[in-house]
Parts: sequence; C-alpha cells; structure tokens
Amino acid sequence: MSAKDSMRRHKTALQVTLSADRRLILDKVYARKLITPREYNNLKSINKENDEGHVIELVDKLMNKGEGACRTFLDLLQTDEDVRSTFPDLQSIQLNDGLPRPVQASSPFSGGLYEDNKRPRMDDAYPLNSRPVGLCLIINNVNFMESPMRKGSDKDAESLAVVFSWLGFRVLMCKDQTKDQMEETLAGFASLTDFLQPHEQSLQEWSGGAFTAPQQLLEHGDAFICCVLSHGRKGVVLGVDMKPLEIKQITRTFKGSDQSCLTGKPKVFLIQACQGGQIQPGVLLANLEPDNSGSQSNPVEGDVLVAIATVEDYVSFRHRTNGSWFVQSVCQQLKERCPRGEDIISILHHVNNDVGQKEACRVPGEAKQMPEVRFTLRKKLVLLPHQESN
Repeated sequence: MSAKDSMRRHKTALQVTLSADRRLILDKVYARKLITPREYNNLKSINKENDEGHVIELVDKLMNKGEGACRTFLDLLQTDEDVRSTFPDLQSIQLNDGLPRPVQASSPFSGGLYEDNKRPRMDDAYPLNSRPVGLCLIINNVNFMESPMRKGSDKDAESLAVVFSWLGFRVLMCKDQTKDQMEETLAGFASLTDFLQPHEQSLQEWSGGAFTAPQQLLEHGDAFICCVLSHGRKGVVLGVDMKPLEIKQITRTFKGSDQSCLTGKPKVFLIQACQGGQIQPGVLLANLEPDNSGSQSNPVEGDVLVAIATVEDYVSFRHRTNGSWFVQSVCQQLKERCPRGEDIISILHHVNNDVGQKEACRVPGEAKQMPEVRFTLRKKLVLLPHQESN
C-alpha cells in the first residue's frame, strides 16, 4: 500500500486526532517544507467552524501533493517527538500498513514504497525537503545558423519537462541560444539575478502540459538540474551561432561559494550532444541523425554529476521524431526506478546499459553509442515522485 493510500484509509482518524492541536501540526508540516509560506498563511487564516475543519484542509492539501509529500507526512507523525507526545492516539492508528518503517524524523525517504535495505539513511543521502525540490533548466537548441535543424529535440525537452515536474521540480526552458546567451542564462540561474525573473521573454515554464511564460519569481530548492540539448564537439556544446561553450565552464558556473545557495546541494548536468565526429563503419538506419556540427571535464567541485550522451570523440544519435536515445532512456529509467527509491547513479547505470544495446545500423554492432557519467557527489541522490504518474 502506498503512503497516499494509507492516508486515505485512515483519513477520518487522522483528522479527529490531529484536531487536538491544529496549530502544532500545521507548524510541523511547514517546518518540513511540505507547504509553501503562502499555503501556510492561508491554512492558518481560513474560516472554519472548528479545528477539525482546519485539519481536513491540511490533510487534503498534502494528499493532493502526491506520494512524496504523503510519505514525509507519515514519517513526521511517527517519528517526531513533539507530535508523538501531543497526539498519543496516533500510536493506535496503523499508519504503516504495508509500508516500511520510518527511519529518522527528518528523513525525506521515510514511509516510501521501497524496502528498508534500499532506503538511504539520512546521512547517506542528500536531504530534499524543499517544495518544489528545485529548479530544472533546459537549454534546447533546435535551429542553428549554419548547421542542420535538430529535429526531435523538442520531443526530448518535453519528455524531460514531464518527468522532472513529476519528480517535484519547477521546469524552465530557454530555446535557440547563442554561446553568449547560454553563458548569460547559466550565470543567471547560478545567482538568480533579475535577468532571469519572470519578465525575461526568452524564459518559459512547463505548466499544464505546455511551456508558457513563468508567473512567479524563481527560487532555488535543495537540488538543481541542468539539461543542455544541442550540437557538440569534443568537450563542448555549441550555441545556435556555432560557437563552442566548454562543458567544464557550464559546471563551474555553479561552483560552490559562501554566497551560492546551491553550495553543498546536488547539481546534475545532462548533456545531449556529440563529443566528436567519429562513428564506427555502418549505414545509419532511416530517421537517425548524429548530434555533431570531449573530453568531458572531470568536475573538481563537489556535489556535481555530469552525464553526457556519449564518450569523447564520438557522435550521439537522435531520432527525428522520437528524440535522442540518451534523453529518452534517462526519462524512461527515471519513471521506472525513482518510485522504487533507486539513486541517480544506479539509474544512470541502467541508462548506459539501455543505450549501449541500441543499434544505429542494420548490421548489429556496426554503429553504437555509450553514454558517460562522472560525478563528485558526496551522498546518494534519490529523487521521489511528487505527483501522480499519468
């Protein structure tokens, strides 16, 4: 049974029990960052006839936030000492029916769908308590000045937006950027300068199944995702003006500092671009294109993961309609394995295996692709769904 199903089964008992001190449970939920400041103020001031009415609103809101929020809420009820002492009747409610036992009061992974031996301990995994979990930036270069259009890239951007919004991220996209514009965008996201606030016309946000103009100010959470979809060469990605931007410069833009709000937090970079022009002999199947027009730098900064579609010197493949092998595999593996509690490194191992088995040639083994992953993550990064999967 999922955490959400458990809350649904015991909803009446929870509402009656927690009504004994609605302000305490509201404050505890807010401290866990399960609700936003605006939601907190609204819940605190809503006009209800009794305390139970306030608790009903809170429980409904948490259930609407999805499985991840429900897991964290059940963990709070079972492990927080203030909650346990204030609401002793909670012990008689079988909140963990079919669920693993919660581990620690502040663990964002407690009450999940996966087994105890697969759940990272608090000190083993990055805490992801913010809502949203963080920002996901997609740089989607499709139309180039002196190179073929990257057909299928919009499909990749949409697939990434769907899966990372499902995982609790706020997804934003900049399209068809020159090298200088990419640098400016990355620097803007690193510092969240006024350049990248909602009035910036080139910025679009994934909402309601489409990219539209963002309406709210941008704010970093507990993790950051950056996806660059473009042509590339060894060690670089290309702007639509065909000027190169080094991959190491992309990652170092987010280098930790005393002023950076991302210091100590996981930063994941997914690069869909060729890293050279070499390809083993063979005839490409119809509708497959190479994404060329390096050496991926080994990030010296901590808390960084860089996954590139292919090893240095070689092309990566992109279907003109269905998108690239690498991005589509990443999205599929995240959908399958995140609900199980697998960490990002393990998931990318499966991506490597999946992409490595694909064939770009009618003769098996003649034209292949192998992604490359390098990281300086200090802990496990486990992304959990925050919305119901479609």
